[in-house]
Amino acid sequence: MSTAAVIERPRARLLLDLVALSKPRVTGLVMATAAVGMGLAPGGIPLGRAAVMLGMTALLVAAANAFNCWLERDTDAFMQRTAGRPLPAGRLEPGTALVFASLLAVASVPLLALGVNRMTGLLGAIALSSYVWVYTPLKFRSPWAMVVGAVPGALPPLMGWTAVTGELGAGGVALFAIVFVWQMPHVIGLSVYRRADYAAAGIRVLPLARGLRASQWHAIAWALLLVPVSVSPHAFGLGGHAYLAAALVLSGLYVLAAVRGADLTRSAAGQDESAADLWGRRLFLWSLLYLPLLFLVLLLDPS
Repeated sequence: MSTAAVIERPRARLLLDLVALSKPRVTGLVMATAAVGMGLAPGGIPLGRAAVMLGMTALLVAAANAFNCWLERDTDAFMQRTAGRPLPAGRLEPGTALVFASLLAVASVPLLALGVNRMTGLLGAIALSSYVWVYTPLKFRSPWAMVVGAVPGALPPLMGWTAVTGELGAGGVALFAIVFVWQMPHVIGLSVYRRADYAAAGIRVLPLARGLRASQWHAIAWALLLVPVSVSPHAFGLGGHAYLAAALVLSGLYVLAAVRGADLTRSAAGQDESAADLWGRRLFLWSLLYLPLLFLVLLLDPS
């Protein structure tokens, strides 16, 4: 093997590890919700500004995820699904990850403000700071961190909206509310069937702090709340009748996924943990289908 090939392999490995810090699947989903916000906002947006918006949003989310990986590098080693990440696996130095995250943050927030508009830059700064410095440390103290973490998770579609309009609007707030409420059963389902991992890492998720039955009741309550929230775009003239029907059907199925298999009557000691695992996994998987389907119909039937 040539010397150049030997040098190229570590460089390729470094690049892959830096990309892994950004959590590409999460970043891709966030970019998609931001694009939905841009697509539904009234008025047009120049192609160049739209490209800056999506590109800088991707860098912003990548920065938040990289900071998260850096802050949780020790606890990630105790979780099966995160132990193979670059930092706990020892493939990347913490200092490298910190510099990488800092560079992405320093580039993305100012460029959102200058290349898109100040409102979008402000929302981006709020999303980044609340996710990294509020939500991430709060996960180890309170199960209600999921509510705090839902705020930065729901801001990208609103950022897409403000990228076009330059201001907050009812339609953009409706998109924010949908993603905010949608995240609750999504996170609860994940934390139920992954609760052993979270326990090993010392993360205070709802099933560990309040028990399985309480977690299932919370998931059902949030899923029920999503029904009126999901139809709110129609009330604001953002979705047509086809969207209204689809929102009711999809949200009803989300409620059904939260109710089906839930053990709401037994005491904590009498609950079947394997059944709870199945419930959590099924709810989580359905949540992954719900949001793309809902937003797709909204884009196809905007008004």
